[in-house]
Amino acid sequence: MKVILAICVIPLMLITSCAARRDLVYFSNMANATVVNNSQAQQEVRIHKNDIVSVSVNSLSEESNKLFSMPNAQLGKEVGYKVNTDGAIQLPLIGEFKIEGMNVEEAQTAIALELKKHVKSPVVDVRLINFKVTVIGEVNKPSTFIISDEKVNLLEALGLAGDMTVYGKRENVLIIRNEGGNKSMTRLNLNKLESMNSPYFNLKQNDIVYVEPDRSKAVEYSQNTRLLPVVIASISALAVLAAVLLKR
Repeated sequence: MKVILAICVIPLMLITSCAARRDLVYFSNMANATVVNNSQAQQEVRIHKNDIVSVSVNSLSEESNKLFSMPNAQLGKEVGYKVNTDGAIQLPLIGEFKIEGMNVEEAQTAIALELKKHVKSPVVDVRLINFKVTVIGEVNKPSTFIISDEKVNLLEALGLAGDMTVYGKRENVLIIRNEGGNKSMTRLNLNKLESMNSPYFNLKQNDIVYVEPDRSKAVEYSQNTRLLPVVIASISALAVLAAVLLKR
């Protein structure tokens, strides 16, 4: 009977030992009370070529305000001005106006100053409406997400994607960034609190987050693994048959 028991148990031990144990807890090296100052990681969002910005103006002149009110906006559709290859947008009253390299607040101030030549007491609101990040790989809802306030960190982006699956490697999250035609990539270990100090923890527009699958998922979905239940069932049947024969 010991031999039969070994025949049944050994395959089960082999299966359960295939996948290494992993830490599924974010920032598992954090002490009970920890303060993280990631001010160095904060980066201003700058306006680049091909970005789309919305510009709204409120002033004492209703006619001027209407010039900046786009027809599609009344239908609830977000519209805006595309930054051209010269880094400028084409605005009513002003004409071509360069905003590339500015942040949102700087663009608002610069446009308002220029509008004062044509409009009395203008108040300008500028928003970047194509700020998006993409989260793919081992997450529950991979997709591209539009961020309304131009601010999102890695954890928030993963939250939008429904968090990682149990197969997602928290210790090896890849961030792909494209700025000025130059691509940069880095990997963050979300099991370590230090990752919050990375300049990649706070995402920029058009960043791509890739969550790598754990090796155990490849094992689970491999052809050999799919055959394992059949093999185990066969071994178990043989063990039962052998036990019956031995009792005779």
